[in-house]
Amino acid sequence: MKRAKEVSVTTAQPKRLRRAPTDPFVGVNAKTDDEFVRDHVQPSDGWTSWEHPKTQEKCEVALKRSAALSAVELDACFDLIVRTSADAYRASAAGWRPEAKREEMHSTDLRYILVKNHHGELRAFASFMPTFEEGEPVVYCYEIHLEDELHGTGLARQLMGMLESVARHTPPITKVMLTCYTSNMRARAFYTKLGFVTDAISPQERRLRRGVVFMPDYLIMSLRVRGETAEEEPLTKDTPPPN
Repeated sequence: MKRAKEVSVTTAQPKRLRRAPTDPFVGVNAKTDDEFVRDHVQPSDGWTSWEHPKTQEKCEVALKRSAALSAVELDACFDLIVRTSADAYRASAAGWRPEAKREEMHSTDLRYILVKNHHGELRAFASFMPTFEEGEPVVYCYEIHLEDELHGTGLARQLMGMLESVARHTPPITKVMLTCYTSNMRARAFYTKLGFVTDAISPQERRLRRGVVFMPDYLIMSLRVRGETAEEEPLTKDTPPPN
């Protein structure tokens, strides 16, 4: 059977995490998945299921820390990254480094939101971590990938809404942050529609010797949830609870 075309909403660049001397997220990241959902996601009732608005395909939604994922689940997530984003990685300055990506996917404090159909097949996933980026407390979205037929269904918005909820319910976090390739215009437009802007720490174009201009191939985008110019309305405010 021919595999359905799949694309990624975003991909995360390899990056160094800069933590504060005293890390307030130690306790947060040590919580069990049930505790984390209760205290930091605080989802609406019925969040563990999702229905495709056109096909009525029913899917299960679950949150798991990286250590709780089975080898099959990790492989499915990795395969989805390969199918949707490997070409974009190869075209970037950093290149495609599958072993480094697998290692990153096993990061201790990383949490996954998995969306599976009734056959147990992975249809979409997001991964994220409460951490510090350039000294600022954020929820960093490492990955969010959906099969192509799931774009435009509201699922990506729902997944990003869960990350925003974590940020809002986890002081002192101020932003949801992510990396987006400049070539991924659809993703960039999607995040802009959600209220994300190019962050101050995003790499800037600069003029090198002999007038050569360096153009970065990725952006750091962020959505502020606390502090100056914070978004007052959550992403999921106008989205009905999942069926």
